[in-house]
Amino acid sequence: MNITSDVKDAKLTATVTIPAADVDAAIKKAYKDAAKRYRFPGFRAGRAPRPVIDNMLGAGAVLAQATNNLIGENEPRVLNELDIVPVKDGNYENVDNIVKDHEDYTYTIEFQLRPSCELSSYDPVEIEMPPAEVTEGEIDAQIEMLMGYHATFKDAEHAVEDGNYVTVDIENVKNAEALAGEGRMVVIGSGNLPAAFDEGVTGMSIDETKEISWTPEVEGAEEATVKVTVKGIKERELPELTDEFVKTSFGFDDIAAMRDAVKIELDADKSSKLPGIKENRAVAKLAERLELEKVDEDYEQSIFSELGQNFLQSLAGRGMTLDSWLKMSNMSTDAFLADLHHQADDVARESLALDALARKLEIEVTDEDIDAEFERAGVQDPEASKAAFLAEGRMPAIRDTIRRSKAVDWLVDNAVVTEVDEYAKADAE
Repeated sequence: MNITSDVKDAKLTATVTIPAADVDAAIKKAYKDAAKRYRFPGFRAGRAPRPVIDNMLGAGAVLAQATNNLIGENEPRVLNELDIVPVKDGNYENVDNIVKDHEDYTYTIEFQLRPSCELSSYDPVEIEMPPAEVTEGEIDAQIEMLMGYHATFKDAEHAVEDGNYVTVDIENVKNAEALAGEGRMVVIGSGNLPAAFDEGVTGMSIDETKEISWTPEVEGAEEATVKVTVKGIKERELPELTDEFVKTSFGFDDIAAMRDAVKIELDADKSSKLPGIKENRAVAKLAERLELEKVDEDYEQSIFSELGQNFLQSLAGRGMTLDSWLKMSNMSTDAFLADLHHQADDVARESLALDALARKLEIEVTDEDIDAEFERAGVQDPEASKAAFLAEGRMPAIRDTIRRSKAVDWLVDNAVVTEVDEYAKADAE
């Protein structure tokens, strides 16, 4: 097989030539399959000669099938040879010729690729990270969360304030079906509702009604409007933290013992989570440098589909359907899809940024890298898995994964880190 290719505007056009020997083998197989598939009077199954088959099915019918078979079976080899991961199926619209006996066969195929972008800078990223050691602020926050299990609520004697638990009737005026409902309890300032909703409800009194509008920060989203009536306002009160309360409610001898235990738990949690936090922040910071105004729709859609499939598989593993999850989450289908598109856009930008960094660093993927990747995957037979990936044209995706992983390793290793006690910073603000 011989391939020549040209890339323009993220479209790769490949001209593929298949040797005559392979063409003859494909034609022979197509006639053999036709002889088995159809009944030809006077011949046993699979025994009809070519002239009889041509007379019954048409002279070009089997050759056309041989052409389709040859192109389809050859595509994985083309993908592997070109080392590409198209964002959608190849375009064969320009293929209008069929195979001929004893002749090479040449055809042209077009693949849509993800865009090749640049970064505004390839310098190491600068990120903020929590201190490696557990801080007093983190201990305080954890203890406050634990104390929250013993919180009580009392009716407020003032208008709605930040942090209040407010009972509201919400009527959908337009594009806000997911929020509608009577007697809903919302926490102002929790971040679970649009900021404009929290701002609109703040300052309202019991039995007051107001219309609140906002536009979701998702491309193409329409303005949403609700009519809100405040039915009740409650304040959350935490019990006093004393040695006696700690001993009675949590089983510690005193506050100091509780803080020591919390510190041990937080330290173990930090050790496991900090590497992932560093990686996520470094990649997100790199994506901010991507010189791309809008992600290609086909590429975004391919990631959107992958994220959706993964999410549905995760739900199925928990014995849930999407409908049941949406009801439990009080989310509309439209809101879910909009959020998934937003996630797909973020993932696409991060992937394109890592691709750009990998090109700049001239990262290469060796056979040893591929072997190690399959070993890490924990498959029972790595060699058989590699053979399957090659046969299906999926090896370029493995190389993409390895290149990006190497780019992430460089990014994390070279990141300029400033430690910030985020709990102390929040208190100061």
